Amino acid sequence: MIRSRFVTKLSAFAIAALMLLALACGEDEPDQVSVKLALDWYPNANHLGLYIAQDKGYFQEENLDVTLYTPVDPSTVLQTVGAGEDDFGISYQPDVLLARGQGVPVVSVVGMVQHPLNSVMALQSSGITRPADLVGKKVGYPGIPTNEPLLETMLKFDGSQGLGDVELVNVGFNLAESLISGTVDAVVGAYWTHESILLENQGHPVTILKMEEWGVPDYYELVIVTSEKYKDENSDVVERFTRAIQKGYADAIADPQAGVDVLVAGTGEEIDEGIDRPGADLLVSQWKTSQANFGEQDPARWEAFVKWMQDAGLLSTDVQATDAFTNEYIK
Repeated sequence: MIRSRFVTKLSAFAIAALMLLALACGEDEPDQVSVKLALDWYPNANHLGLYIAQDKGYFQEENLDVTLYTPVDPSTVLQTVGAGEDDFGISYQPDVLLARGQGVPVVSVVGMVQHPLNSVMALQSSGITRPADLVGKKVGYPGIPTNEPLLETMLKFDGSQGLGDVELVNVGFNLAESLISGTVDAVVGAYWTHESILLENQGHPVTILKMEEWGVPDYYELVIVTSEKYKDENSDVVERFTRAIQKGYADAIADPQAGVDVLVAGTGEEIDEGIDRPGADLLVSQWKTSQANFGEQDPARWEAFVKWMQDAGLLSTDVQATDAFTNEYIK
């Protein structure tokens, strides 16, 4: 009888201990959170790590239900993120600084692409090999304001007087077509991981002039942003989100072609594998460099680019680089 009561008490104690353990584990389990990420363009090789994180359950491991989508107008990403309509978005370092100058409270939390992809591009048959060769030529651009001072910096760096030495032609986003047709002699605003491949595939090899090699301060082409409010109120979600993304891009860096397989299978959209497969291989060296792991952002580079934008008249002096980005969530 005594033994029976002892066993009963012991069993009750064990059950209570298990319940306490379960409650403790429940307290450590983060809440399920729905998150929206607005892409900068249609799904392509730049986004491999995101789709890998979705496919391999890295978001799910962080208890995140993530929606990846392309807005009808990708140019509005910073506005929708700043207003809280989207939780995260992909944009460009120059655009983030311009937005902050206009009072849009966005912050870069991940440096996705460590160097500029934007470039000046000309057909090899043109003989153009450096910015000085553009003097007296027609240069197409997509009408994006930052492309003009970027080109001017490259021209002046190579001894030209600047934009007055070239004829700028707004060709919209028909950059490759305008080169092939001879409408222009060169273009600025073309990604050397995309348009160069497209043109090569069509039998038109190109010469690429990378901006950071011709006087433009090195900058982050793509960044992931959130709003100041979301960062302050949901810091744990931002940390979980960036942790999952880091895992996805680690896989993309290790095997970019497997990442393209995931992109093709997971987007439900037509992917141009003839561009995105070689593009993914080129991007590996842009996601992680000898100076920085994926996601890291160098304060000195943000400071230098802010100064360049201010000198170019694109930004007022009250925009502070330190407010525009954070490395807090990159481990």
